[in-house]
Amino acid sequence: MATYPPLNALRIFEAAARLESFSAAASELFVTHGAVSKQIKQLEDWLGVKLFERAGGRVRLTDTGWRYLVQVQDGLDLIANATSQLLQPERQRRLTINSTPTLAMFWLLPQLASFRADCPEIDLRIMTSDRDIGRLDAPFDVAIRRGPGDWPGYIAKPFLDEWERPLCAPALLERHPLRQPADLAQHTLLYADTRPTAWQRWLTLAGVPELKPAATIHFDHFYLALRAAMDGLGVVLGPLPMAQSEIDAGRLVAPLAAPAVPVRDYCWIVPRAAADDAAIHAFCNWLEARADALKGR
Repeated sequence: MATYPPLNALRIFEAAARLESFSAAASELFVTHGAVSKQIKQLEDWLGVKLFERAGGRVRLTDTGWRYLVQVQDGLDLIANATSQLLQPERQRRLTINSTPTLAMFWLLPQLASFRADCPEIDLRIMTSDRDIGRLDAPFDVAIRRGPGDWPGYIAKPFLDEWERPLCAPALLERHPLRQPADLAQHTLLYADTRPTAWQRWLTLAGVPELKPAATIHFDHFYLALRAAMDGLGVVLGPLPMAQSEIDAGRLVAPLAAPAVPVRDYCWIVPRAAADDAAIHAFCNWLEARADALKGR
C-alpha cells in the first residue's frame, strides 16, 4: 500500500519553496506564518530530512529540498491537470498560456485567429509575465520564454528564431533618411530596460560602436519602445519576425538590411506531468507551424 506524506503540508511546502518565503506562502494560502512553519516542520519530521535552511529570518531550500520540490510539483501538476480535464466538458477544454508581454502583443495575438480556426474546441486564457516560470503566482499549461533555460520538471523546445534590426515609422524617414548605420546619429534611439545592451551590440556589429545619437528615450518595457517607434518618436532595435505584422500593416519599416543580429530563441515550456495532453500538443504544434510559416519573410 502506498505511503503518502501529509498532503496539506505538501501544498504548503510547494508554495513556500516556489516563493522562497514562509510569509509569502502564508499570504498566498490565506493562513498564518505560524501555520506554515508548523506544517513544514511536520513534513520534515515525517520525511526525516531538512527541506529548508533557516538563517536570520530567511529560508532557502536545501539540496534535498530542491530535488523533492521538482517531484512534488510534477505530482501536483498531474493532479491539477487531471482535475481540470475532468471538470471541463470536451467542447470547453481551456488552456492557460503564459507569455512574455511583447511576444503576446506583437506575435501571438495577431496569429491566434489561425489557432481558433484549427482548434475551435479549445478555449484559451492568455496571461503575460516577464518572471521566471518558477516564480509565477498562477499555474499554466504552456509558457513561452526565451531559452534555453534551467527548467527542472518541465519539457521545452525552441520554436521561434529571432533577430534584431532597426525599425521606425515610415514618416520618420521623410524627415531624416536612414540609408546606412552612421545615419542613426541624426535620430533618437529608443531603449528598453529589459534589453539594455541591445543597441550597443548592434552598433558594434554595424561598425559604428562609438556612434552618438541625436537623443535617447528609455522605457521600462520593450513593448512601450516598440509602440513609441510606431508613433514616430524614434528608432527602435526591433525583433523580427515578431514585429512583422506591424511592417505588413505599414506602421513600421526596416530601412537597414544589415546587420540582422540573432538573439535567443523563444521556447514553449510545458509541465512534464502534462506532456501527453492532447490540447497542449495541439497548441505547441501550432506554435511551431506558425513560426515555420514566417521563416524567410
